[in-house]
Amino acid sequence: MPGNPQELFPLVDESGAVVGSATRQECHNGSKLLHPVVHLHLFNMRGELYLQKRAMHKDIQPGKWDTAVGGHVDYGESVEAALRREAREELGLTGFEPQFVQRYIFESAIEKELIHTFLTRCDATPVPDRDEVECGRFWSLAEIDAALGKGIFTPNFENEYRTVLLPRLHAAEP
Repeated sequence: MPGNPQELFPLVDESGAVVGSATRQECHNGSKLLHPVVHLHLFNMRGELYLQKRAMHKDIQPGKWDTAVGGHVDYGESVEAALRREAREELGLTGFEPQFVQRYIFESAIEKELIHTFLTRCDATPVPDRDEVECGRFWSLAEIDAALGKGIFTPNFENEYRTVLLPRLHAAEP
């Protein structure tokens, strides 16, 4: 089901402090009102990354492959509560231990988001909610690298994969 255009999001400054509120529609109409978002990268124990294919009814990037979990922080909700809610709603994922990776600003033609990126490693089997996600699967990093720049992934995922996730993965190598 499409997002509720009247759903209320917090507006934040670059440090994440709440400075107001606006509806989903106001945040996604080109106003560039900065609002917080959570992303969770889900790795299995083989080092493969789970990606979701966005449902066709989504108002932004329908049908593209994207971060395992991604969603807006609701007004009055903490970042961690939003992360756990979105993981449960989109993939039925509970009981995971998120590791904070980075917070950064992403701007597209219609919106501006303060993204809080997390990762987790577990062998849970995601169960995609068909209202939220068309499907999902684990990808090897080689598969992802081969598909970059071909219109398969959301621009946000490609940006985050290249600039946030890969540097962290390479830094963790012995």
